[in-house]
Amino acid sequence: MGKGFYISRPLGFVLCGLGIVAMLTIFSLSVVYTKEKRKNQVTAINETGMVTTAAPHTTPAPSNEPWDKYRLPDTLLPEYYNVTLWPRLVPDEQGMYIFTGTSGVALTCIKETNLIIIHSNKLNYTLTLENHHAKLTGLGGTSAPAILKTWFQTQTQFMVILLNEKLEVGKSYWLYMEFRGELSDDLAGFYRSQYTENGVKKVVATTQMQATAARNAFPCFDEPSMKAVFHLTLQHPPETVALANGMELEDKKLLQTRFKPTEKMSTYLLAFVISEFTKIQSSEKTNIRIWGRKEAIESGQGDYALNVTFPILKYFENYYNTTYPLSKSDQVALPDFAAGAMENWGLVTYREQSLFYDPKESSNGDKEWVVTVIAHELAHMWFGNLVTMRWWNDLWLNEGFASYVSYLGADYAEPTWNIKDLMVLQQVQRAFAVDALVSSHPLSSREDEVITPDQISQLFDTITYSKGAAVLRMLSEFLTESVFAKGLHNYLHEYAYSNTVYTDLWKKLQEVNADSRIQLPASIKEIMNRWILQMGYPVVTIDTRTGNISQQHFLIHPEAVVEKPSDYNYEWFVPITWMKSGSNMGQHWLLTKTALYEPMKTGTDWLLANLNVMGYYRVNYDPQNWERLLTQLTTDHKVIPVLNRGQIIDDAFNLARAQIINITLALRTTKYLLKEKEYIPWESAIRNLQYFFLMFDRTEVYGPLQVSLFTYYKNSVHSDIVQFNSSQFTSDLSGLIQFRDSVQFYSFRFFFFFHSRIPPNLKNTVYCNAIAAGGVEEWDFGWQMFKKSTIAAEAEKLLYGLSCTKEPWLLNRYLEFTIDPKQVRKQDAAFAIVYISGNVIGQPLVWDFVRANYDDGSFFFGRLIQGITKKFSTEFELKQLQRLKEDIAASSFSFGTQAIEQAIEKTKANIKWVSKNKAQVMNWLTEQST
Repeated sequence: MGKGFYISRPLGFVLCGLGIVAMLTIFSLSVVYTKEKRKNQVTAINETGMVTTAAPHTTPAPSNEPWDKYRLPDTLLPEYYNVTLWPRLVPDEQGMYIFTGTSGVALTCIKETNLIIIHSNKLNYTLTLENHHAKLTGLGGTSAPAILKTWFQTQTQFMVILLNEKLEVGKSYWLYMEFRGELSDDLAGFYRSQYTENGVKKVVATTQMQATAARNAFPCFDEPSMKAVFHLTLQHPPETVALANGMELEDKKLLQTRFKPTEKMSTYLLAFVISEFTKIQSSEKTNIRIWGRKEAIESGQGDYALNVTFPILKYFENYYNTTYPLSKSDQVALPDFAAGAMENWGLVTYREQSLFYDPKESSNGDKEWVVTVIAHELAHMWFGNLVTMRWWNDLWLNEGFASYVSYLGADYAEPTWNIKDLMVLQQVQRAFAVDALVSSHPLSSREDEVITPDQISQLFDTITYSKGAAVLRMLSEFLTESVFAKGLHNYLHEYAYSNTVYTDLWKKLQEVNADSRIQLPASIKEIMNRWILQMGYPVVTIDTRTGNISQQHFLIHPEAVVEKPSDYNYEWFVPITWMKSGSNMGQHWLLTKTALYEPMKTGTDWLLANLNVMGYYRVNYDPQNWERLLTQLTTDHKVIPVLNRGQIIDDAFNLARAQIINITLALRTTKYLLKEKEYIPWESAIRNLQYFFLMFDRTEVYGPLQVSLFTYYKNSVHSDIVQFNSSQFTSDLSGLIQFRDSVQFYSFRFFFFFHSRIPPNLKNTVYCNAIAAGGVEEWDFGWQMFKKSTIAAEAEKLLYGLSCTKEPWLLNRYLEFTIDPKQVRKQDAAFAIVYISGNVIGQPLVWDFVRANYDDGSFFFGRLIQGITKKFSTEFELKQLQRLKEDIAASSFSFGTQAIEQAIEKTKANIKWVSKNKAQVMNWLTEQST
C-alpha cells in the first residue's frame, strides 16, 4: 500500500525508483529480509521435564495419514480457549527471552475419531505424570478416553494425540497443556520488540499471528474457519501495561491482567501486547485508545490517528449499516513490526510510520499513508473479522475489499483530498503491472491448491490486495454503490461470526440486485467469476472507423506463452463506459471476443472508453482516434476527465511495451503536460518514464534521455505552484527543480547546518543528493541521524538517503548492516536493500549480496527479488536469474519461487523491449532537442 500524494518530478526522473520502491510494501504487508537463526534450542528432555517440538526438519515419505496433511481433519470443533501467558522481558541465564503458558481448549466432537490433531510450532511442553504432552478430560459428565501416545509432526506443525477409544459425536472435552517458547525477535507469533528511551532499553512483548503463527504462541486449531471464544490472561511486570483483543477486566496485584472474553473469532486475529507504552484516548462511546512510546505519544505523534479513527469507524458503521461489534478500539504503534499494520480484532497493531504523524517532520504523503492504513484496518473489523473467509484461497475477499473501502473511509475523514482518485494509481495501475505476466495467478483458487504455510504466505501479494480492490471497485460501479452496500449489509448479517466463500457474496449481491432496476447481461456470478477465477485482464480495442470492438488477454511480453488453462478461455464480460467528444454515452457490455457496436463508429469525433478507469482493463484505439485524442489533449485537455488523462498515458506506454502501438505514440501522450496542473496525469507519466531510466541508465541513451526529458519537463512547469490533486497538497516544482540543479554544488555542510529547515516534502530529495555529493564523513553523519531519530517517518527518509552514496565500500557496509538487527531493524532491512539496488552503483552489489544470502532469508525474499531485478535487461542478467532459480530448486529453500518466475518473465520482456525501442527512443530524443 505504498502511497503518497506527490512525488517530485526530478526525483522521479533521476533517482528512478523511490515511488516504485514504496509500492513494494503494500498491502500488505512486507516483512524483513532475514530472520536471525534460533539459538540455544532444546533437542531432548531437559531437567525441567520439557520436550521440544521444533525437531530438525525432515521430509518424510508421502503419507495419507491425517497428521501428514497440512489441513486439520473435520472431526473436532473448538468452542473456547483459556490461555494464560507470561513473557519474560529480561533474558535468562542463557541469554534467551522466553515465555511460559498454559492453554485449555473446549472441543466438540463432530465425527468419531481416536485422534486429536492440533497445531503447535516451536513450543516446548511440560510432560504430565503419564509422560504425555497434554491432558484430556470430559465436560458435562462425559468420560474422556485415555491418551495412548503424543508426538509432533514438524513439517505439518501438528501435535498428535492418539487415544485408546474414539471420542463421541456431540460430546465435549477439555484439552489442557503447559508449554514454553522463545520470545524471539523474528516478528512472528509471540515475539519481542525493543527501543531505547532516555538511554534505557525497553522490551515489548507483542504478536503477529497472521497467517499461521498463532501456533507459535500456544497450541490451537490454527485455521480461519476454526473460530472460537478466547479467555486471555497475561502475567507481566508491575511497571508494564497489558493489552489484548478484549477490554481489561482486572489488574490483580499489578502482575496479572484478565481480559473480557473475545467474540467468536479466528486464531490469526488474536493479539496481545505487554509494554511500558502510554496512551491517549477519546471520549466517544466506543473506547478509542492510541498506544505507543511515551516520547512519541507525549510529543503528539498519535493525535492525528486519534482524530480520524472515530470518523472512520462511524463511516463504516453507516456504510455497512452494521454497528461496530466491539466495545473498544485499541491501536498500538510498535517499534518492530513486519507488515504495515494488522487488523487484530479490537487491538490493531501498526508500524510506527503507519500510525504516527508529526506535522513538523512528516510529509504530506506520510499523512495520507496513515489515514489510509487506519481505514484499511478498521474496514476489516467487519469484513474479515466479523465475517471471515473459510480458507486462505479466498484471502482476496478480506484484503481486496479492505483495500477498496479504505479509500472510501479515508475520503470521509479527509473530504478535501479527493483521495478516492488515488486508487487508480495506487491499486489499479499497480495490479495491471503484475497481472500482465503469464506468471500471475487468479484471485481465487481451489482450496487444495493453497495448503502449506509457504503457499499461504505467497498469497499476500499485489494480486490479492490491488487486483482484489480493482475488481470490487468495478463491481460496485456497475451495480451502483447503493446496491453494493446493501448487499454487503445482508452478507454481514447473515454470516456474522462465521466463515464464507466468495460465492456467498455473489449470492447476497444478486438478491439485492434482483430488487433494483440495474439490468445486467448475466448473473453476478457469471460476470465476476471471469474476473476472479482466471488470471490477467483484457485490452479492449475499439476501431472508430468500423465500430468493431475486440478483447484479448493483455501480456506485457508479447511472445510469452500462457500455459495455465482457463475455463473462460481468457475472455471476460467487460463493462465499457465511454464518451464521444466530451459527451457521456453510457455503458455497453462486451460479452464476446469481438463484436460490432455501430454507435462507436464515430467518424471525426474522438472516442474515450473506460471512464474514470472504473473497469479493470486497458483500452487501445485505431490510429486515427489516437490522433484525435492527442489533439484534444493539446487544445483543451480539461474536456477529458483527469483520471482518463492519466489512463491515456499509462495505457499508451504499456501498449507500446507490449508492442501493440509504437513507442513514439506513447511518448507523444506526455507532450501536453506543459499545460497540466493535476497530479494523476503527471504521476502516470513519471512512473512510465522511470521505466526508461531503469532500462537505459547503463547505456548511451541515458545522457540524452536525462538532458532532453529533464529540460522539457523543467520548461513545462509553470512558475507558480502546481497543485497535485485538489487535496491541497502542493509543491513548487520549478523551485524544486532549481534546488535539484544546485544541490550538487552544496557541501554536506548545508545538510549539517540547515537540515531542520528543509520542508518535509523535500527531504527525500535533499538527503539523497547531499549524501551522494559527500563521502564517508557525510554518510556517517547521516547514519548517526538515522540511529538517533525518534520519528519513524524521518528515519525512513534517512534510510533511503543513505542508499544514495556513490562509494561502493559504503554501500557494501550498508548492506552488511541490514543483516545485523543492532544496526538496522529487521522490519527495515528489506527497504534498505531495495533502496540500495535503486542506486546504479549499488545494484550489482545488492544482486551479489542477495544471491549469497538467500538461504538465510524469510518467505518475503520474493519481495526483494521484485525490487532488485527491475533493471534487469540483458541476456547475462537473465542467465543469472535462471541460475538462481536452479540453485533455489536444488536447495531446501522454498520461498519466493513465484517472484523468481515473474522476474525472469519481466527480464525477457525488458530485453525484447530494449532491442526493439532503443534506436527509436534515441531518435525521438534527438528530434525533441532540435
